[in-house]
Amino acid sequence: MSRWVRGPLPRLGLRARLLALGVLGLVAGFAFGSALLLGALGWTLQRSVDEEALRTADAVARLAAEDALPDPLPVAGGQLRVQVVDAQGRIRAASIDADRLVPMLGPDELRPGQRQRLVVDGRRAGMPGPVRVVTVPAGTAQEPRTVLVAKSLTDVRHSLHVVRNLLLVGFPVLVAGLGVVAWRVVGATLRPVEQLRSGAAEITGRAGAERLPVPAGQDEIHRLAVTLNDMLDRLAASRDRQRAFVADAAHELRSPLTNMRTELEVARRLGDDTDWPAVADDLLADTERLSRLVDDLLLLARLDEQDVRPSPVGPVELGELLRTVAARYPSPPVRLTPSDGPLWVEGDAGELRRVLVNLVDNALRHAYSGVELAVGGPDGAYHLITVTDDGPGIPAADRERVFARFTRLDDARARDVGGAGLGLAIVRELVRRAGGTVELGDATPGAAAPGLRATVRLPALAEPDGE
Repeated sequence: MSRWVRGPLPRLGLRARLLALGVLGLVAGFAFGSALLLGALGWTLQRSVDEEALRTADAVARLAAEDALPDPLPVAGGQLRVQVVDAQGRIRAASIDADRLVPMLGPDELRPGQRQRLVVDGRRAGMPGPVRVVTVPAGTAQEPRTVLVAKSLTDVRHSLHVVRNLLLVGFPVLVAGLGVVAWRVVGATLRPVEQLRSGAAEITGRAGAERLPVPAGQDEIHRLAVTLNDMLDRLAASRDRQRAFVADAAHELRSPLTNMRTELEVARRLGDDTDWPAVADDLLADTERLSRLVDDLLLLARLDEQDVRPSPVGPVELGELLRTVAARYPSPPVRLTPSDGPLWVEGDAGELRRVLVNLVDNALRHAYSGVELAVGGPDGAYHLITVTDDGPGIPAADRERVFARFTRLDDARARDVGGAGLGLAIVRELVRRAGGTVELGDATPGAAAPGLRATVRLPALAEPDGE
């Protein structure tokens, strides 16, 4: 059986496999049900035979107790044989068609004083087939008697035989009918699955909406189709983001490469009149910009590959971190507001330094006079870092959009001044990895030049031991 299931069955279609499993289940259920039905019917018929025989035996026993046994004994119907025997096994009375010389049960089979139910050969009672014999004690203590009543089991066996034949004949017809119905029902059930398969086969990744047909019924297949369409939407959105990212990255990489090529071509045409130190400075600036862009792209690629936030590296003191970042810039443009005491967070010091450098660089590109760098806390379970400038600010409608990759609100300016639009995207990814948040707001609400305040919230950490 196991070899057949492992061999031919997997080569069948799903519809045929379901039908085969249904037929196997039907056969097993029918066999069990038939056995149960025949057992219950046989028990019921046997009980009916016993009750009729016992009623007759009790009636004869009452006559024996009154010493009023007629001869022959009266019996209703021709299916019963009655004998009354004494303690020595001699027949004292019998029905008209019962044997008067040989008891239906031998001395070794009788249990005086007990009720018995036995099945014996029908020839002992003069009837064909097996017979049911019941015994009932009768008489008195001085003259004990035993009443024997035999009833043929031919009708019981015939009834069971008829029912068994009906089941054997009717079952194939029932299986055939149910098989046809199951084939059509399974086919109708699997039709939406085939539609989903054909719809999935037609999806090629081309541009445009790619959807699978959703069946009307509110069942598991309907929910499967809805889930698959949601997955396709997410894949399409991811593919669009990837295409946009590749296109933007190629565009940004092309700009410095084009500048470098143009400068080299012009220098070659000028020949000896070329100012090579100036050309070298321009090429170096483009190379540095290209290097920064490649580093940013590689960092974003690594961040995209890490689905789970890594374990923090260790405790970082924010005051020292801000002093290190502020030391990179001249004192007047970047002003540092010191904290009242040590403020600790847990994270990667290099990543947090990159966050602050990107925010300060972005603020310096837009500030009129300078940038203020400060740290404070705690704000609930967080420490706050703020980077504030006095520039034109960012409209509220664009404050979320600027965190997208390659987003610039200053496209009219030179690209080497405005950057590639990756700084704030990197800031958000790194802050999220540290378990914090970053948001933008007006530094001076209502002013003509409201400025911009970037607020970074990082989970606070108790002061480490030994610090």
